[in-house]
Amino acid sequence: MGTDPLTDVAVLKIEAAGLPTLTLGDSSTLKVGDVVFAIGQPFGIGETATMGIVSATGRGLGGAIERYEDFIQTDAAINPGNSGGALVDLRGDLVGINTAILSGGGEEGGNEGVGFAIPINMAHNVMDQIVEHGKVIRGFLGVTIQQVQPEMAKAFGLSHGGGALIGDVTPNSPAAKAGLQRGDIILQLNGQPVNGSGELSVRIAQLAPGSVAHLKVFRSGQEKDLDVTLGEYPEKGNAANRGPENEEGTPAALKGVQVQNLTADIARQLNLPPTTTGVVILDIDPSSAAAEAGLQRGDVIQEVNRKPVHNLQKYHQALEGTDNHQVLLLVNHGGTTLYLVIPGE
Repeated sequence: MGTDPLTDVAVLKIEAAGLPTLTLGDSSTLKVGDVVFAIGQPFGIGETATMGIVSATGRGLGGAIERYEDFIQTDAAINPGNSGGALVDLRGDLVGINTAILSGGGEEGGNEGVGFAIPINMAHNVMDQIVEHGKVIRGFLGVTIQQVQPEMAKAFGLSHGGGALIGDVTPNSPAAKAGLQRGDIILQLNGQPVNGSGELSVRIAQLAPGSVAHLKVFRSGQEKDLDVTLGEYPEKGNAANRGPENEEGTPAALKGVQVQNLTADIARQLNLPPTTTGVVILDIDPSSAAAEAGLQRGDVIQEVNRKPVHNLQKYHQALEGTDNHQVLLLVNHGGTTLYLVIPGE
């Protein structure tokens, strides 16, 4: 009847009668330590049931599978062939759909005690919307967000981790119209704490377009309340001033990073708007701290420690005095901006 790639869920209609069914449980009541069983047919050897516990809930994989990540993590053995099978509790109620494993053996690798299942509450919501509307209708905020790790929180002057850091705001989006800004950290949604970027994405998606989301954000050392009228999530079926900079005077955090001015030609080659400013990374030492933090060749550095970088001169001025300290960068990666903290020595 329909599919939803963002959660990896499909709804099938079977013309038959008298089929066996499972009772749907409530995945929101699952707690770490609850006993669960994974049902499937691994390696084509026949139906099996493996037992384990709930290792974590609300788990995300950093976009490794799909956008809306709210997985149940379990150590019940989930092997190739288990995907799509049932995760049931001690009462036999369906609490999840097995979907993925983390394995050191590549795509054909086996279970190593880290498996993931889609919560049945999420799957049920997707099912209801596909049956009623033919598609899933989600609330839309219009921001790119990322996790706030302790070092990131420190760089922004926040006394604790948690929340969701806005790396970019889509022009003319609900977020832009409400005044949300790049660098804001969303701490609360409708009075409830936001514990991470994945959680915020899921919660926003579950709100109806046109509804008002009450946000508490942290900006420039102060908390601020903003109301956002959500939209509907849009359906979606990389010269002059050439020559790398030398290492002399470069702070420890950016050793091994070679940059140059971003010209209009380079911006065009990177599929960036001609108005994009900053310095582009020509080369980066793969063993450097910057590479380990996620910086890549072709990325455009647009801010250093919250100071705008329009050219090489501004880049070096912004780096003055950083010495061996960590550096906070705003990076344009393929048209999307995000913040990276590069540790010092």
